[in-house]
Amino acid sequence: MPARRILSVWFPRLGADRLLRRLGDQHGAPFAVLEETGQMQVISSLCPLATAAGLRVGQPARDAHAMCAGLITRVQNPHAEASFLNALTRWAGRYSPWVAAQPPDALMLDVTGCTHLFGGEAALMATVLQDAADLGVHAECGLADTPGAAWALARYAGRGVVHDRSGDAIDQEARATRSRAAKRRHWERGGTAPGNSPGTQGQGSAPRIAAPGMTRQALAPLPVTALRLDGDTAAALARLGLRRIGDLTGQPRGPLARRFGKGLLMRMDQALGAVPEPVSPQAAPPRFATRLSLPDPIGLREDVEAALARLIPRLCDLLRAKGQGARAIRLEAYRADGTAGWVQIGLARPADQPDRITPLLAMKLDDLDAGYGIDILRLEATQVEPIYAARPAGHLDAGRAARERAGRDTALEDLIGRIGARVGLDAITRRHPASSHIPEKCSTVQPAAWSEPAAAGAWPLPPGPRPLLLWRPELVTAPDTPRPPATFRWRGQDHALADATGPERIAPEWWLDDPEWRSGVRDYWHVVTQGGARLWLFYAHGAALSSGWFCQGQFA
Repeated sequence: MPARRILSVWFPRLGADRLLRRLGDQHGAPFAVLEETGQMQVISSLCPLATAAGLRVGQPARDAHAMCAGLITRVQNPHAEASFLNALTRWAGRYSPWVAAQPPDALMLDVTGCTHLFGGEAALMATVLQDAADLGVHAECGLADTPGAAWALARYAGRGVVHDRSGDAIDQEARATRSRAAKRRHWERGGTAPGNSPGTQGQGSAPRIAAPGMTRQALAPLPVTALRLDGDTAAALARLGLRRIGDLTGQPRGPLARRFGKGLLMRMDQALGAVPEPVSPQAAPPRFATRLSLPDPIGLREDVEAALARLIPRLCDLLRAKGQGARAIRLEAYRADGTAGWVQIGLARPADQPDRITPLLAMKLDDLDAGYGIDILRLEATQVEPIYAARPAGHLDAGRAARERAGRDTALEDLIGRIGARVGLDAITRRHPASSHIPEKCSTVQPAAWSEPAAAGAWPLPPGPRPLLLWRPELVTAPDTPRPPATFRWRGQDHALADATGPERIAPEWWLDDPEWRSGVRDYWHVVTQGGARLWLFYAHGAALSSGWFCQGQFA
């Protein structure tokens, strides 16, 4: 059985390459893609000319324009980049039937038994790089026995490592500290001279193909960040002088696990093949989307509504054909300048009817910025659930119940959807009964859009009336006697008793240690004051805490 061989294909300039494929006339100028971070715009992808100008990913847009006056920028469209990566996943199927996407910018291919069809591993890698270049996409590849090693070789092999005068690699240190690191001449105090440092041979480069069984040797000169470690762990290792993977593999595992956790050892074992890491391509999910390309850009609300009148019925037909209903729908508007905007709605119940979807989308159209004009509208059901058709069959009563379920009124669900479009579906809740005799625990709060209404007989009848408002017990200043006091003080005011009904005795749940019920058994009273207030008072008989009077609610 041949050894397992994994090919990692990384697209470091995916966002810029996607846009430059459409803006072919602007290849002669530096180009960058900007990401909205909420506070400012930062660079997420660069073309080679912009990189040569000194710009870098993560740099603020204002600094980039100051460094490069001729910089051309576009705003990032994450949905379009994800779709582009999915298209590249289908494209990579020509090299292997086992392709897995690694968002946001990479693919992982299991090429075991496939390389001979292309003339060997090196020829396969060259073919992938050339085909990607023909598509206008820059790619980097790495091939090894494990996904972790292939990932590391694709991103770090063949790159020169920054060295200081001591011969240590300092490419993982911040730029501000590299000038200080260059002054560390430790060989003058008995250290190894830079010319004799093993890390200086070949500028720390490594081949992008690790021969079968040679994974450890291929990874040894790479920085520890090639193990897919987080920034804090990599910085801590660098402070200890462990900058290369070869420095880690020779260290005792016990101290590394105690200091950096099991995550570091897991990443090492995955890269070296001691821990299996499968390549799991996902089956293509069913897509429910429809698109309308316009002959001329539009910007008026009436035009968008007319386009939706054609898109929504078509989307509902696609949903009904598969027995699905939409729970979340996204409307994407692609503008004439290459940018895009989108709005999203949620529904309280799965829907495949245009009259239930159209009003919700109409409420969101004001949030859609047309910019210089919209030339493509795309409507997609991003979250779907099955809708089971109820058909009368069998016994007469069963058929009647099926007809009632099939024709049940959806007015409440539509109302929840309309309110949720403005305040969010998670902000709308409903109460459900709970199996507890404690007043504050007799019900639970659940999201209305993700729960069914409680059945008519599900609510148990309490032995006594319950107040409309319920809060945590508040201390009442009154004589410490079990009978309702003639006068008491609550919330800074004096009250006189007019009427009292009770008591209703409620005992705590002895199998739970509830701090609110450490005062023992309670006697609840419905109290009416002379000022007209109708309060729910109780007298705690005292257990772990002292006895006394408390107020827990107010009647309407």
